[in-house]
Amino acid sequence: MLTRRLLHSSTSKIPLCRAFSSSISFRRVPSLADIRHDQVNEFDRRQNEFREATKAAQKAKADQDSQSASSIASASSAATPTTPSASAAKAASSIASDITSKLSLGSLSTAENDREQSSAVETTKRKGALASLIYGTKEGQQMDQEIERSFSQVLARGKYVHSIVMHTVKPDRVADYIKLTGDWYPKVANTKENHVHLVGSWRTEVGDCDTFVHIWEYQRYEGYHDSWNSISHNPGFPEFDSALREMITAKNSSLMQEFSFWPTTPPRKLGGLFELRSYTLHPGNLLEWETHWRKGLKARREVMEGVGAWFVQIGDLNTVHHLWQFADLEERKARRELSWGVEGWGETVHKTVPLIQSMKSRILIPMPWSPVA
Repeated sequence: MLTRRLLHSSTSKIPLCRAFSSSISFRRVPSLADIRHDQVNEFDRRQNEFREATKAAQKAKADQDSQSASSIASASSAATPTTPSASAAKAASSIASDITSKLSLGSLSTAENDREQSSAVETTKRKGALASLIYGTKEGQQMDQEIERSFSQVLARGKYVHSIVMHTVKPDRVADYIKLTGDWYPKVANTKENHVHLVGSWRTEVGDCDTFVHIWEYQRYEGYHDSWNSISHNPGFPEFDSALREMITAKNSSLMQEFSFWPTTPPRKLGGLFELRSYTLHPGNLLEWETHWRKGLKARREVMEGVGAWFVQIGDLNTVHHLWQFADLEERKARRELSWGVEGWGETVHKTVPLIQSMKSRILIPMPWSPVA
């Protein structure tokens, strides 16, 4: 990590699903003026606490799964083949329930298992596809079709669909917009029947000013449909939608999936600011981008705190979004410079730059209700 000494603190429990509860009305506009440079050590303390608690939560989950597997094995061996015992049936039901609950958890809770299960498949597919791809030939076209069929399976974890929504708000309506969304979004995320988690809400401070960014998490595309069906039938939705239309000048949304090697963080409060880096790649280069970034992220994580990485499947195609969190702008500069001293990062940059058609950076300030802040 950084050269200065990191402050340690006792770990706290990390939620395995996205929690969101707030009924406060918000009118004040968050800004860079809220970020103080003397808060760097506090940011580091929270970051270290979050990472340690995350490891503890993952270990506890793995131990629980292991104990459940042992219980079902013991119960099964004690029962006759034709007449399962009551304890075995109960244990089997418990396992099934655990598997079902995993499908409704937030991203981080199943990240380790997902990586292990998909690692061998990803390596085999990517090695053959990227090494043999020859565009323009019959063999190359056939290989391209195979890649297209397995595209999402190779890149994404598959359990979650994320949407990124950007609202460009009229300058004189920013305060009204914050009040409107600050009241409505907590209700949406807090309603169990909506089947949706709010990853975070941010205001753009450097970049497209007066633009607000919201990232939502759904349970696959079925969950996306179910969620919107539920929200649109809420009695308060027409009034919210009508008011929103009067406050914004533009709206852009895309449906994305997270990269399998970079699961989206669960809720946390580290403080500081965020940087959303958006890359438009040349068509056909997403698999190669994923290959290099899988290695590069390992180097970056030694000095930088990542929130998540997603590739667009519906909307602005060939677009990749990376979201990072820093204590302040000076800390961002220091950590990016430190990256060059980590083995593997220079090679990642060298191999990914030619794949980029255009790129954009936005500095974001979290909204008061944002679960990730």
